[in-house]
Amino acid sequence: MSRSVEIARGLESVKARIQTAAIKAGREPDEITLVVVTKTFPISDVEILKELGVKDFGENRDGDAAPKAGAVPGTWHFQGQIQSNKLKSICAWAHVIHSLDDLRHFKLIAQFARHPLEIFLQCNLDGREDRGGASIHSLYPLAQMISADPVHRLAGLMAVAPLALAPEKAFAELQGIHMAFMKDFPDATGLSAGMSGDFEIAISYGATHLRIGSQIMGSR
Repeated sequence: MSRSVEIARGLESVKARIQTAAIKAGREPDEITLVVVTKTFPISDVEILKELGVKDFGENRDGDAAPKAGAVPGTWHFQGQIQSNKLKSICAWAHVIHSLDDLRHFKLIAQFARHPLEIFLQCNLDGREDRGGASIHSLYPLAQMISADPVHRLAGLMAVAPLALAPEKAFAELQGIHMAFMKDFPDATGLSAGMSGDFEIAISYGATHLRIGSQIMGSR
């Protein structure tokens, strides 16, 4: 099987599952953005995805992402843990950041970015620091700063379902946090949640952005 056929089959399977899950949840499939995670995969795979109509690409590491974003046009999403010394480069190629959790990092974004960014705030659901994210209460001051910024847009919240929690419980909690958050930030309607192993559950709890890699790209 050629690589093009392999990726096309994975993509069509995931799209069909998204449609089924959305309809089951009483939602429109078109309101859900599929971000195909291309981390560890070569530029040639990203080019195949582009030919198949994919517009949104996700990366976790700046060093891997920058050359891909330079080679393949699209909307590029950064979803890894942010390091201060990488932010200048990230701001040069990313259009969407899914993992902001520190006021200091937004100040650097405001300094470095030369184009508007959409920014999700990463919410930590289990308190483990190695997962990234912050408590929702500590994100409110950050959300206020982004909302007041004339250039960048507060897109919403992001979270990764903790391994110790059932996805249903994690995403139900996240949905509740997001609904409360939108009372103060009504334009922050985005909810970045759901990966290859749990995206259908995330859809049932309101996810608007899915970050899916292995179900489309295969294992590496």
